[in-house]
Formats: sequence, C-alpha cells, structure tokens
Amino acid sequence: MAARRIAQSSINWSALAERVPANQKSSFGAFKTKSDIYVRAVLANPESPPQIDWANYKKLVPVAGLVDSFQKQYEALKVPYPQDKVSSQVDAQIKESQSEIDSYKKASEQRIQSYQKEIAHLKSLLPYDQMTMEDYRDAFPDSALDPINRPSFWPHTPEEQVGYKSKEQLEAEAQGHH
Repeated sequence: MAARRIAQSSINWSALAERVPANQKSSFGAFKTKSDIYVRAVLANPESPPQIDWANYKKLVPVAGLVDSFQKQYEALKVPYPQDKVSSQVDAQIKESQSEIDSYKKASEQRIQSYQKEIAHLKSLLPYDQMTMEDYRDAFPDSALDPINRPSFWPHTPEEQVGYKSKEQLEAEAQGHH
C-alpha cells in the first residue's frame, strides 16, 4: 500500500486550465476544488493503520481467546488495492484518436492548399468595385446572370425560379416511383 500512496496531485492544473474554454472556467474551478479537498482528505489520514496494543487488551478483557480471535481477524483483513483495468482501454482510445487526428490534419492541409489556390485566383482578378458585368461573367461563369441561355427571375435564387423543386419534393418523388 505504501508504494501506492500519493504525495501530491499528479495533475498539471495550470496546463489543464489553459485548455479549458472560457465558458467552462467555473466548472473547472469547482472540479479542481473537489479534487484538492479529496487529496487533502487522503493525506490527512496516516499511511498505515495505527498499531493496536494487543497485550494490553488481553490483560483488560476477561473472556479467554476473545482478543486472540480479534487479533487473528484483524491481521487477516487485507483491503485490496483496485486493479487497473481501464488504462489499456484508454491507451487504445488515445492511439485510435491519434490516427483520427493525423487524418484530419492531412485533410485540413489539403483544404488549406485548395483555399490558398482559390485565394490566389481571387487576388489575380480585378477588384469587384472595378469589374463590369462582363468581367464578372468571365470570372464566374456558373454564378453570373445569363439572361439569354439561363434566364431567371429576381432575386435570382434557385428557390424562386420556375420548375424549382425542394429536396423534400425530390425525395417524395423518388419514393413515389419505387
């Protein structure tokens, strides 16, 4: 049991506090207070139970064998330290999440590169306040108004155009045909 005794909390509270969002600081403070109270309570108790003066009790108790029986039971009592059954699961989760983090980083780097290309393309264009409608059509043919090939009605959003069908309508039609 002595090897398991903690001298102080092994949690790096300052490093943990840096990662706590501002809206959760009060909950974090309450958690730290509870942890500190628990550590103080553990440290307030002696590391090993106090020694019992069995010889003194044998003199004082008149019933023969009673103190010997209590002494055998007391010395036979062993409170087991709980086995660590979850550290391997936690380590597995850490490894699993690390691979997820790595794949997310790779995907993020790819998105960053594509966004940087898009930014470079936008910077190479004329500023919007200097563009004519023809310049805009040349730069963004998909979103530019094309009254001849793709006439549309104001406010020129897909929902306001003739023949528009919402996702719900399309799903209902797809289910109706099956």
